[in-house]
Amino acid sequence: MLAERHVARLLLGTLIGRLPNGMAPVAILLLIAEQGGSLAAGGLLCALYGLASAIGQPVLGRMVDRRGQTGVTTAAVLVTTVCLLLMPYADAAAQPGLAAGLVVLAGLSTPPLEANLRALWGAVLSDPDRRRAALALDTGTQGLIYVAGPPLVATLSALNGPTVAITVTAALGLLGASVVLSAAPSRQWHPEGARTGGFLGPLQHGGLRLLFLALSGVGFALGAMNVWAVSMAERHNMALLSGVIPAALSAGSLVGGVLYGRRSWPGHLSGQLLATALLFALAWVPLSLGPRPFAATVLTALPGLFLTALVTSTFLTVDALAPAGTRTEAYTWLIASVGTGQAAGTALAGVLSAHPYSASLPTAGAIGCLVVLLSARRHLVVSGAARRQGRHRRTPAHAARR
Repeated sequence: MLAERHVARLLLGTLIGRLPNGMAPVAILLLIAEQGGSLAAGGLLCALYGLASAIGQPVLGRMVDRRGQTGVTTAAVLVTTVCLLLMPYADAAAQPGLAAGLVVLAGLSTPPLEANLRALWGAVLSDPDRRRAALALDTGTQGLIYVAGPPLVATLSALNGPTVAITVTAALGLLGASVVLSAAPSRQWHPEGARTGGFLGPLQHGGLRLLFLALSGVGFALGAMNVWAVSMAERHNMALLSGVIPAALSAGSLVGGVLYGRRSWPGHLSGQLLATALLFALAWVPLSLGPRPFAATVLTALPGLFLTALVTSTFLTVDALAPAGTRTEAYTWLIASVGTGQAAGTALAGVLSAHPYSASLPTAGAIGCLVVLLSARRHLVVSGAARRQGRHRRTPAHAARR
């Protein structure tokens, strides 16, 4: 797959450009601490950054669907870069309003690189099976952002201070976006034409609304898992667990993406979606029993094996059901749903971290996803005609000339 023209460049550029998603919250926390601010103040700014990003993605996605990727994404990454570079000069204790404003603006303008990449696969790969494999590889590698990003920030901060860490964060975001935006598929990508769905866009489709709600359950499970990993580290006096457990999930996701993308799977897309959601939920159950550290690390990789297949099936469903001219926006709603659920899972797990049943929160989020998908299954059926139409729309005229 990586030998296909443009694939490696787009995938690597998007991963580098999205590293600030995993680096910026940690860099903000360390910067506020160096300025003498409290952990609560730093946590609030990180929450504002995440919330602003979740709000901004659908707005930017709609703009991309109307005006193309180049102009919108370039403006967004420039604003984000400038805001991140200015943060060290805004003392959060003396100028809390200015610091909060920069954080919010940086979050709102987070470039929609992930959604852009999903929209480009149809132009880069004409074969549907190759597109599905690329999407699985793309989804499986996203966890690397949150595995590599925080340790990189911590290392840079320890060696040179938080100011250098946040400067490198901004530079990586600009570099990755430049790699993608300068590639021919991104430069030549254009909106599909006539837009349908009205003001609500993809939210006009009842099945997609339920699908977005379901994926917030996946985000809830991931957010709760991160806090549970920290509580496990504190309970067993093993600080390394707070990073190793999430890394195990990401490793499982990467392996699952490779396995899922290597072959075609039987059944309809809606059936695959439900099957992977069921397996994802079942894979969390052993962790609810409170295993010891080594077993917990190994068992956390199991949900990761099914995470990529679940998310990939979801993106393929969105691709087929999204109204014409709203595909990028639909992708951003999906991404925002996961992010919003992750914030909610993090918040609730933080409140309940001292309780023994907090280990069940990831399972609860995954089961919630499954329940919503079961209730929405009649609205998520993708007909053969719909799939063909969607693939046709995804392959612009310039694809044959690349």
